[in-house]
Amino acid sequence: MLFLLYTALAVLAVAYFLAKRGWFKGDAFVASSVLGCAALMVIFIAYPVGKSLIGAFHPEGPEDGMWSLAASASSFWERGASERIWGLGCLNVSAPSRCGVAWNTLYLGLLTAGGTVIMGTALALLAERHVHRDSLLQKPMQMLSMLPIITPPFVVGLGLILLFGRAGVVNQGLEYAFGIEPSRWFYGVLGVWIAQMFAFTPIAYMMMRGVVQGVSPSLEEAAQSLRANRAQTFYSVTLPLLKPGLANAFLVGFIESMADFGNPIIVGGQFNVLSTEIFFAIVGAQYDQGRAATLALILTGFALAVFAAQRTFLAKQNFTTLTGKGDAGLPVNLPAGVRRTVLGLAAPWLIFTIVIYLFAFAGGFVKTWGRDYTLTLAHFKTAFDFEYGNFGEATSSSIVWAGTAWNSLFTTVKLAAIAAPITATLGLLIAWLLARTTFKGQGLFEFAALLAFAIPGTVLGVSYIMAFNVPPIELTGTATIIVLCFMFRNLPVGVRAGTAAFKQMDKSLDEASLMLRGNTLQTLRYVVLPLLKPALIAALIYSFVRAMTTVSAVIFLVTAENELATTYIIGRAGNGDYGVALAYCTVLMLCMGAAIALIQFLVGERKLGRRAPALTSTEGMT
Repeated sequence: MLFLLYTALAVLAVAYFLAKRGWFKGDAFVASSVLGCAALMVIFIAYPVGKSLIGAFHPEGPEDGMWSLAASASSFWERGASERIWGLGCLNVSAPSRCGVAWNTLYLGLLTAGGTVIMGTALALLAERHVHRDSLLQKPMQMLSMLPIITPPFVVGLGLILLFGRAGVVNQGLEYAFGIEPSRWFYGVLGVWIAQMFAFTPIAYMMMRGVVQGVSPSLEEAAQSLRANRAQTFYSVTLPLLKPGLANAFLVGFIESMADFGNPIIVGGQFNVLSTEIFFAIVGAQYDQGRAATLALILTGFALAVFAAQRTFLAKQNFTTLTGKGDAGLPVNLPAGVRRTVLGLAAPWLIFTIVIYLFAFAGGFVKTWGRDYTLTLAHFKTAFDFEYGNFGEATSSSIVWAGTAWNSLFTTVKLAAIAAPITATLGLLIAWLLARTTFKGQGLFEFAALLAFAIPGTVLGVSYIMAFNVPPIELTGTATIIVLCFMFRNLPVGVRAGTAAFKQMDKSLDEASLMLRGNTLQTLRYVVLPLLKPALIAALIYSFVRAMTTVSAVIFLVTAENELATTYIIGRAGNGDYGVALAYCTVLMLCMGAAIALIQFLVGERKLGRRAPALTSTEGMT
């Protein structure tokens, strides 16, 4: 820890010196922010990931000290060019076989990213342009849209299996009604895609809702004053202004799909992807860290390619809609065709959400799913029992947390509450630096901020063990390493949400504050931050709930003193105690729901100074 303290002091000293020399326009805050964020990303992202990935070029893996150019090239080619990774047997019509895991991952990532962007945009348009803000449907729709993101990934897989698995309700119903023999048709790319759509659509929804809110109604009214109808206004004005959000949501959805481990392992069947291959290379009987590093390097290459394509797509385009001028316009209602499409997409998704969670909740209230459906609270008592009274030599009454799950719940909430605000603050600060400042190495700076998402959680956890197991930074076995893993694993969402928001904000807002002698900190506090509330809420909520539900990134970092909720649940499920596991998931989701409501209450809504539309009698009943 002394090494980190000395590094922080050195960074501040260098930043002050550079600012005095005229770098960063003489702004010491900008200089220290750039250098400080760069130092954090080098130490906690680039260094551990680089140390892990370098194993792809070592014949015996990362711990092999021997290195030569010929041996490294040979080892990398042997591991990275195999038929299992790049095979195209699935395209052979005469004798079809499996495609390589690289093609599977790329195909699934593009499919999931496109689907989540479409569904997230539909939900955002429904929330902001169709359902009135004071409607009774507004809050339920927001809750249903957010529910999947507060769910541990294995709950989604279990609910889908209860519905579509071999012994699921759908297969049993088809057999009873039509005599169709149950099969495993759901397991594979279809099952993984549906599970990922269910898990990652709320991320796209949160990002797109802030972008839809930021579209200036005055631009739409200007189009209509030029005799454009609603459809022309939507496709020529509104939709093009959503490009930053669409591109960022696509990027996050693609990288999330590639890094996902829980859904492919549960419902993937014989459909293998890079994340599961990496996991089995590390924890399986083969224990081949070199192969795992090679696969992770390929995964990073895919993420980098999509990142570059996104930057090219948004290059030299202006999407500013929030300026210093007043804006009292009213948002234009959706065209009839778009409204029907949005409702047709969003309504089934919301209904499907309810069905999935009904099954997931029910599993914790029955004795044994599939055999004995007697209602019981025994699973909750096992996990969360407590007693109140005098115990031992105590003279006053006290509470004893007798349930087996309390320790892991308290630890998880504490570590997530520490990590979430730091992650959101750091992510929005990096987004502000990327959007409002210019400095050498800015592209590399942005790539480093997104690198953690391109690496599967399993590899990131192993990288942290390898990098921080020995001095000068020895953190393995402590709660600090778990908090750091939470922070830098979830950092890119805050960066992308902030970037999309800054794309809509005119720089004149910052410049006006500076001209009125406000310093950089005052500008951020009183001008920029109030307009970033949707991005701040998205970053805080995502950081907190992902810290509460993450599995792969911390599976190697937990200890007996720092057991987390997800590792407890996996342990129970591994022992076949699904009732206790699902009961814990129910409590976990209720805790996260309360936390989300608290975050939204504390942050509040963004105020843009726009008129509220008058309620008609029909709208009031919607």
